[in-house]
Amino acid sequence: MPPPTWTSSALARLRTANPYAVDAALAALVLFAASLQWMFPDEGDDRLTWQGWLLAAATALPLVWRRRAPFACACAVSVATPAMAVYHAPPPDVEYAGLVVLFTMASQAPPWQRRSMLVGWVTGGILVMQHKENALPFEYAFHLTSLGCAYGLGVLTRVQRAYTAAVEDRARRLEREKAADTARARAQERARIARDMHDILAHAVSLMVVQAEAGPVVVRSDPERAEAAFDAIAGAGRDAMRQLRLILGVLKEEEEEGRERTRNGNGRHLPQPGIASLPTLIQQVRDSTALRTELLTTGTPHPLPPDTEVAAYRVVQEALTNTVKHAYAASARVELDWGEDELKLTVTDDGRGPDQDAHDSGHGLIGIRERASACGGSATAGPGPDGGFRVVVHLPTAGDRQTAPG
Repeated sequence: MPPPTWTSSALARLRTANPYAVDAALAALVLFAASLQWMFPDEGDDRLTWQGWLLAAATALPLVWRRRAPFACACAVSVATPAMAVYHAPPPDVEYAGLVVLFTMASQAPPWQRRSMLVGWVTGGILVMQHKENALPFEYAFHLTSLGCAYGLGVLTRVQRAYTAAVEDRARRLEREKAADTARARAQERARIARDMHDILAHAVSLMVVQAEAGPVVVRSDPERAEAAFDAIAGAGRDAMRQLRLILGVLKEEEEEGRERTRNGNGRHLPQPGIASLPTLIQQVRDSTALRTELLTTGTPHPLPPDTEVAAYRVVQEALTNTVKHAYAASARVELDWGEDELKLTVTDDGRGPDQDAHDSGHGLIGIRERASACGGSATAGPGPDGGFRVVVHLPTAGDRQTAPG
């Protein structure tokens, strides 16, 4: 960026200066310029009279309020300027105050005021030139061109001001939208982390509770089974701690790695289980509880988007957790039906059936629906065809799927 020149620095200081001080200096400059031709007249011209100086002052003094009351200022200058010609002051060779007034009106006044003032000054300039003795054609052209240029500069200033305001407004709007997008992304990330932590803890705690309740019953009659129950409790706890440490570790490093991820997209991401981890999950539930669990797959499996992989795993995990906690079921079946465009995932148990308080309270089914919706799919839950409870989730398998709103 080139260093600022003295002209740009002066303009910057002028914009921030007191408006009254600037306009007062402008009025003094206009009065001085208008008085020059009378203080140093050409041969044959009249010298400055006190009436002429007062009329010149009447054209300059209103300029002090040109930004506070532009139309009133313009009217005062418009009356004083032709009065010089009427009283043989005479009028100045250059209508300095008129140029300032037309510029101000064109840049600040409403359309009807600036247009009427332009017409009035052009008409008045022609009449004044006709009143002047021996006015030459080039003088008409000079005065009219001067008035037109002053008005045109005012129009350009107004357009530039409007353009600058529009650009600044757009920048502010984009900044607000960026802040809203950031807040929305943070809220979505917090919701995702809350779902992950709920799924991890709910699943682990449910398995631990089942084993802890069974342990005292068999501790004397079947020590080996009691030992297996305690091993299952320890295993579920260690697995939950491992997954929680992964989440908390990513949260801790998120701020430090945010810039790197934004710059090149190579930041660390939380390792997440997917479809390939479902057999391990089924085996864990089968070994840790009395629930007979099986996994059935139909169709041809094919790669899924990463978030859909995680959603499928978490849906099965939450559904089985609900079965262990609420259904009092003896068996559960997980079915994966691979289609060309979607994966239909069904979890059915033979428990006591739908219970409004047990199944619809808390975050369980809500989390299932949110995960499916986030991937552009859908989820339903209700009584199974032969009793019990069934959760059915449809997840699109295409990479260009449309994500559901919200």
